[in-house]
Amino acid sequence: MKQIVECVPNFSEGRDMVIVEKITDEIKKIDGVELLDVDPGKDTNRTVVTMAGEPDVVVEAAFQAIKKAGEVIDMSKHSGAHARMGATDVCPFVPVSGITMAECVELAKKLGKRVGEELNIPVYLYAEAAQQESRRRLPDIREGEYEAMAEKLKNDSFKPDYGKAEFNSKSGVTAIGARGFLIAYNVNLNTKDTKIANKIAKRVREKGRIVKNKETGIKETIPGSLKGVQGMGWYIDEYNMAQITVNILDFKTTPIYRVFEECEKYANEFGVRVTGSELVGLVPLEAMLDTGIHVITKQGGSIGVSEEEIVRIAVQTLGLNEISEFNTSERIIEYKLRTPGNLVSMTLDEFSNELASDSPAPGGGSVAALNGSLSASLSAMVGNLTYSKKKYKEVKQEMIDASVKGQQLKMFFLDAIDKDTDAFNKIMDGFALPKKSAEEKTIRDKAILEATKEATLVPFSVLEKTKDAAEIALITTEKGNQNSLSDAGVAGLTAQSAAEGAFYNVMINLEDITDEEFKDKIKNEAIKINNEVKEITEKTRQILYKRFGL
Repeated sequence: MKQIVECVPNFSEGRDMVIVEKITDEIKKIDGVELLDVDPGKDTNRTVVTMAGEPDVVVEAAFQAIKKAGEVIDMSKHSGAHARMGATDVCPFVPVSGITMAECVELAKKLGKRVGEELNIPVYLYAEAAQQESRRRLPDIREGEYEAMAEKLKNDSFKPDYGKAEFNSKSGVTAIGARGFLIAYNVNLNTKDTKIANKIAKRVREKGRIVKNKETGIKETIPGSLKGVQGMGWYIDEYNMAQITVNILDFKTTPIYRVFEECEKYANEFGVRVTGSELVGLVPLEAMLDTGIHVITKQGGSIGVSEEEIVRIAVQTLGLNEISEFNTSERIIEYKLRTPGNLVSMTLDEFSNELASDSPAPGGGSVAALNGSLSASLSAMVGNLTYSKKKYKEVKQEMIDASVKGQQLKMFFLDAIDKDTDAFNKIMDGFALPKKSAEEKTIRDKAILEATKEATLVPFSVLEKTKDAAEIALITTEKGNQNSLSDAGVAGLTAQSAAEGAFYNVMINLEDITDEEFKDKIKNEAIKINNEVKEITEKTRQILYKRFGL
């Protein structure tokens, strides 16, 4: 899975948009980073910026933005309603997909070290990145705000995690950390009554509600049903309805669907109905998949359907289109960041025409990956045509597992179609580098070697995955719906074709690599995997030949 991290730096300027744009322009300069949102506030004199991308480029973008903020913001002249202590007041990293909280902590340390050493700004690690328990909460670090920092820095207990314990009057100090993804979520009610919305909110939020004990007369707190959820009720004039508005602090502990279902339960008790809901801002794909999978499982269906279908079910279940269209390509972070592959987005006609042109790419590597996706898709299909049949109830879970695995492999192979062509183009870029001087030749040779290694590893990764594709094809052939036996057989056949095609591309690219250790390692492993795939697919072929009496 591609690693995606979100970063949400808060800058102490919300009135002068020229200054804000100078900061955000630095983010826009970094390739691979998507500037998702810029939210300035005049009263707070603060701008919250949201960006996302792969870890290294996001760290670079954050550093450049912090550097620019230190140049264009003078904290000695700053005032605003929001508590603050630096030009870049706070900068948290948030794991989105393919990355752990522990890895985000390391990103915070990496950025903090660079900011402290290169920009001479005292840095404090907070939240999950905190090195001291007393620095876990941001308000504890920020106590006294900017005006108190000069004196606090004289105290050994306030020594920064990075940078010198010297007050930077222009930039102040900065807190850098890692935290979970916060989802702002509103549940719609068929009432205008804010009191009812508040009653429901108090029953679901972790904080709960205060009630008077009828026997003792003492007020007691009754916790809410959902951990890590903050909430209240309000009336939105624009929508002409009351909503339960919540912040989900950890969607992995309390998924969106749990909030929705709990609100439904209490709404029924108060004689109202949940009619839909609203997500504010962007949401991680995982949060949507959790909801879709939960619904499909409750209905007794197979979760081995496409990702798009799982997301569609989640959107429909939560009623996210009630107030306005929920455009998944704009509202799901991974989809927002996704750059559609030039080849994958083509029609069959377009792809075939491009393949048949006089251009050397796409070529056999992309076709091998395409065959892999076709194999995995066929296996998923056979699994989905089997799991619900009474005749095959003993293998139901195996067929669901095969479908799920097939969908995952399909996505991997589709991604590899463009990766293979991109890797070839990088080799061509290497050959285009200048080679007049000895230094230029060295740089050029190194670039070509690294690009050729990458061009070898892409089909090698395809070859590795074809073994998985061959295995699920064999399972669906042996145990799947026998009315679809030929489909399972073709899944095995295309898995072998994908493996052999990927193997050819690995071997031909190895011829141009001078790193003998790399060459021998990849060659030996490729031969081994290709032979294993042949053995697996031969078993599939024998099953079909036996059925046909051949």
